[in-house]
Amino acid sequence: MSEENRPGAGIVDLALVHYPVVNRRGEEIGSAVTNLDIHDIARAARTFGVRRFYIITPYDSQLELVREIVAHWVTGVGGDHNPDRREALSLVRPVRSLDDAVVAGDECLLVGTSAVATEDGLSWSGAGQLLEDIRRILLVFGTASGLAPEVMARMDHFLPPIAGRGDYNHLPVRSAVAIILDRLLGSREYPVSGRKKIPV
Repeated sequence: MSEENRPGAGIVDLALVHYPVVNRRGEEIGSAVTNLDIHDIARAARTFGVRRFYIITPYDSQLELVREIVAHWVTGVGGDHNPDRREALSLVRPVRSLDDAVVAGDECLLVGTSAVATEDGLSWSGAGQLLEDIRRILLVFGTASGLAPEVMARMDHFLPPIAGRGDYNHLPVRSAVAIILDRLLGSREYPVSGRKKIPV
């Protein structure tokens, strides 16, 4: 979806934080970059008109891994065989810190995500209104068990947590990203397929 076709006039960027995040015990850690997250989140970002997808990690080996994966699909043979994947992976920007993602563009509003509701969290309609009013929004997602307190403290707003059925709430981050992008940026006009319906 192009920027012109999605709801809202603002630019939306996305950041996936690997440090600092917390583990299940609430301890601050750095998590590992995964190939699956890079590919799947980049494809979701491209589908919903996100401008850039920042992968945040301070570790040289992890940054180099991201660069190698992106290079294979954007400038290497991978992109020649799969142009759609090249288009998605071209959104990826590996950076060392959240500050690098913030200064990489215009002044922006930081909107965090969490599996736990926050007292000052936005409603989904309120989040949609931000897209109408703000020039640039950076959606910030955490890996492992979520963003570290120091990152949480920097957020201007938080989105509502994704609620399923029951008390199990352990979505993989790439699934959470896709759901949230659909809620914020998804079109509600469905193209008609040329395929015939199969009788039931």
